Amino acid sequence: MSPSPSRFWKRMRIYQLDKKSSGHLVFDVKMDFTRKARWVKDGHKHPDPEVSSYAGVVSRESIRILLTYAALNGIDVLAADIKNAYLQAPTSEKHFIVCGPEFGLENVGKRALVVRALYGGKLSGRDFWLHLRSCMDFLGFKSSHADPDVWMRPAVREDVLLYVDDCLVISEKGKAVLISEIGKYFELKKESIGPPTIYLGGQMRKVKLNNGNECWAFGSSQYVQAAVKNVETYLQKKGQVLPSGKKCKHVLPPGYRPEIDVSEECDATDASYYQSLIGILRWMVELGRVDINVEVSMMSSHLALPRQGHLEMLLHIFGHLKVHHNAEMPFDPTYPNIDEDLFARQDWSKTVYGEVEEELPRNMPEPRGLGFTMRTYVDSDHAGESVTRRSRTGFLVFLNSAPIYWLSKKQTSLVALIGMLVPMNT
Repeated sequence: MSPSPSRFWKRMRIYQLDKKSSGHLVFDVKMDFTRKARWVKDGHKHPDPEVSSYAGVVSRESIRILLTYAALNGIDVLAADIKNAYLQAPTSEKHFIVCGPEFGLENVGKRALVVRALYGGKLSGRDFWLHLRSCMDFLGFKSSHADPDVWMRPAVREDVLLYVDDCLVISEKGKAVLISEIGKYFELKKESIGPPTIYLGGQMRKVKLNNGNECWAFGSSQYVQAAVKNVETYLQKKGQVLPSGKKCKHVLPPGYRPEIDVSEECDATDASYYQSLIGILRWMVELGRVDINVEVSMMSSHLALPRQGHLEMLLHIFGHLKVHHNAEMPFDPTYPNIDEDLFARQDWSKTVYGEVEEELPRNMPEPRGLGFTMRTYVDSDHAGESVTRRSRTGFLVFLNSAPIYWLSKKQTSLVALIGMLVPMNT
């Protein structure tokens, strides 16, 4: 008698999920030059999961906003790392390993079910993210609608930002939130609890500005110097050196246009290296190097088919960064001095829309503390691209005097204004 379809499907599901797993050791040197080793699961050998593997992280814009908010309202900022983060979350994957002698001679050859979200698993990031979210919800925090990885709690001034295992707590009782609440459910690295010094690869410190205000500043000098050193090591193996001297005074040589570069196309190796350098430069821009934003955007337009001239220009940018690596961005909470007379008030009451008011979201959080003044600077180089005549648009958003968001991007279309010639009587 053949089994029923439901029993057959149940057996198939168990067979598909109960897979033998393996792993390997990974050795790494962190940004603070500490060394660590980790046993990593061979997730790449398993079939793709049927469920989503998405795991979010807090945006850099949210970090800048809340650092500015902390300085404006005089709130402490503390950081902490979750120890062996993924291992503290249960796994949703049903995998097993075959025990070796390291599990004890009596267990050799036995199957051991993996119950924790081991590093390397295809769903490990998602499992930890969901586990962390459930704990934050249990502690009374609510996820922000603007950024799901910013967690807020009413009645007190505090926010928690989560970037995988990196916690940034902005609260009037930050140490208590970390140790007695978050630390109750997750084991924290004790040596990491305190004011942040390194976050997402950049240095953080509190600075005093010329106007007497204190604020947080974000610097990328250590990351930039490490990147430049890696490029120099790569070039040394090829018998080349990084450009230097006065010719690297500017980010790119004046007048250089990558779209009209007709040098030889890069081979597969150089093209791959070009793409990796673009990734490094774009992260520098994220860390606050707004001064190279336009040039990196221009060179990013040629990721698909880079030429040798393009690669040389990227090396030129790294030569410039070698000299100008010591840049720091302060998130100044000072209110800007704006001349309101420069912005004429318009009377909209007699429009077809009538008397209207701005509709605010019903589920917006209750405002607390001092507010911000937002300013946006926008500009465009009219038909700056020499081949397609497309323009490149750039903007910079400030909250009070702190830069929060910046972008430089080539427009995706060309708008042509055609003037008609009308004959005139003479």
